[in-house]
Amino acid sequence: MNTRLTWITLLIATQAFATGSQPTAPETAGNSQRVGNAAQAAALSTEVAVEKGGPYDRVYHPENLPSMEDGKHFPDTWTSLGANPAHNAAFELTSGAPAWLSHGVEWKFAEARSWPLDRKEAFDNPVYGERRGPSTQTQFYGNAVGVSIANGVVYAESDDQFAYAVNARTGKLIWRTSPVGNTLMGTPVVAQGKVFLSAGNVGFNFSNVTRFAKTKTAARGEGISFNGIYALSAKTGELLWHYGTDGEAMPTAAFSNGKIYITTGDGYAQAIDTQTGKPVWKTELHGMANMSSPSIVDSKMYVAMSSPGGVFCLDATSGKVLWKSNIQGAEDTGIGDVSPAVSNGVVVMDAVADAKQENGKTTMDTRIVTYDARTGKILWQASMGRGAKPPAFKGGVPMIHDGVVYVGTPVNNVIQAYDLKSGQKKWTWQVPDASAAGSGRGAPTYYKGALYVSTGEYLYALNPSSGALIHKYHVGGRFGIVNPVIIGGTIYLSNSWDWLLAVPLSKVNPTAKS
Repeated sequence: MNTRLTWITLLIATQAFATGSQPTAPETAGNSQRVGNAAQAAALSTEVAVEKGGPYDRVYHPENLPSMEDGKHFPDTWTSLGANPAHNAAFELTSGAPAWLSHGVEWKFAEARSWPLDRKEAFDNPVYGERRGPSTQTQFYGNAVGVSIANGVVYAESDDQFAYAVNARTGKLIWRTSPVGNTLMGTPVVAQGKVFLSAGNVGFNFSNVTRFAKTKTAARGEGISFNGIYALSAKTGELLWHYGTDGEAMPTAAFSNGKIYITTGDGYAQAIDTQTGKPVWKTELHGMANMSSPSIVDSKMYVAMSSPGGVFCLDATSGKVLWKSNIQGAEDTGIGDVSPAVSNGVVVMDAVADAKQENGKTTMDTRIVTYDARTGKILWQASMGRGAKPPAFKGGVPMIHDGVVYVGTPVNNVIQAYDLKSGQKKWTWQVPDASAAGSGRGAPTYYKGALYVSTGEYLYALNPSSGALIHKYHVGGRFGIVNPVIIGGTIYLSNSWDWLLAVPLSKVNPTAKS
């Protein structure tokens, strides 16, 4: 393959498609542009800037595919961060499940830039320090968030620029691909026989930095690399289509009713047809996407944006903004780093807020705000406690189960539980082995009477009624915004040291029943 010709082909196709997807008139928050198929369609290219047979070319091992019998006991789709809008990624076994699923499996899969799990310090820690080093490694080398699982296959996006499909039983590689030279910071979405990757990173080019200095707004990811959504075959990893965006598309996308929903670093929310890869609507929200992933419930899209910060509810069919709110005193990037959880007509958000200078250091609080999902009316608020300003990632992803909100924060390294209806705090648990970069970002997972938390170097099992520690299990490395995915007797995870992991549930909770 002529590499130079491939680059030119991709660049022309990407530019043509991006131009075709732009609205014909300026938009404001609350207005959306419906994109007509004929006028806005552009030729989609499955060409990628990858040398055939080279180090970034797709690798496929069909002999490692799971059997149909194994695959049928797993979920067949994965539609959002944390598996569902409530972010509780736990699945009980179906009848007739094989013994290995009940007992659990254990394996470790080293991704392209894996760092030894017994190394406590991140790569180049002397340069970046013990607080910034781990988050830098998460953003550019490791897995920023957790895995997805469908039909017996574990899927993962890594900031090492590869996406992976691994057999859930054996831990053997099925395929690996790198369709674009960009970090992949989300969780793969799986639906309709496809895997959807969201590409983009935390960077700003120099022109955007100077623009921000003057206007206090900038497009994240613009001019850094090729951003957007890449649709692959779930079985083989082959590229089916690519939808390019100017700003980064870092957050995990969401799937609903034949459409993929994304937000981007240039301030837009968008819906894309999953069959054709063509845009359906595009709404300017202003600000930029950070790591807040959308939740789709009852044909509504809930998501947060940064700089300026805001919590949005959009009509998922038309892209019209139905309501917008905010969190008082929230740091712009803090509010945009949290993915809203939605359950029983309530939207739960949190953000680092109320920064203060104390003894020459910045301290913050973490504020939880809940909204009526239909109207955006604030229902209740709570403060999680003050602590040091965390580096990079901020706020914890909330999870809702059986009328209780479980959420952590790296500000003071706690996990807390609140009654979803009243906002009454039920308990606080202090992470005992907190990372210098902060602990408690990933959503906890509830499964059969226990709460599971992955943070720092450990997996923890807690009593969900009291927050008391049941047991802890040392994994090594570091977990970023990672939620434990539980299928029967196994916990599946990824981490910042660029590993995919399967851990038997019984090792984390010796009293557990799968």
